[in-house]
Amino acid sequence: MKRNIVIAAVTAAALIGGGTATALATTGDDQGSARQAAATTQLSNDDVRDDDGERDDDAEKTLSADVTASEAIASALKHTSGTVVSAELDDEDDGGKVVWTVDVLSGDNTWHSVSVDPANGKVLGSHTDEENDTAQVRAALKGSSVTAEEAAKAAAGKGVVTSVDLDDGGKNKSWEAETRKSGGAEQDWKIDLTSGKVTADRADARDDDADDADDQD
Repeated sequence: MKRNIVIAAVTAAALIGGGTATALATTGDDQGSARQAAATTQLSNDDVRDDDGERDDDAEKTLSADVTASEAIASALKHTSGTVVSAELDDEDDGGKVVWTVDVLSGDNTWHSVSVDPANGKVLGSHTDEENDTAQVRAALKGSSVTAEEAAKAAAGKGVVTSVDLDDGGKNKSWEAETRKSGGAEQDWKIDLTSGKVTADRADARDDDADDADDQD
């Protein structure tokens, strides 16, 4: 069963203005290249439009975040110790304000949802959640050596990470990450729990192929 809780991880700094967005790594660790593509990308008006030609608000929000997924996770853990199971850059309660939401499982098996400001990395607040899959999550992570923060850094080499989530169902358990590129295109990735190897989510690719086939019918 894949968790639907939110989990975050991104190393993106995007300044939108005059048709340009600049993604900058904000920390000086050795994994900068694996955290985010640090480059200046020229954006046309079409770069933040979806397949129907409508303006893609989610893409704009992603490109305007200064705090990456891995940084948001690190900030959440300083506030609430435990194991991060998911993180996502999303609207807070659909109110239009974008925040990193990081879900932390503490040592006493209490779930905490921590909100992190995507502009400065400060914790905005937290609350406890009721979850019924704690044992399943613990079992999936047993023996793993790659944390959610490390998975986010690894996936950042593929684009701007907008979410990281533990896939604890089925035989091949892994971290799952969603990335966006400057054009707004989304892609899903799997990150191995022990090696940290990043591979394309084949199930996601099959779904996209099926959607394309339906569109052609």
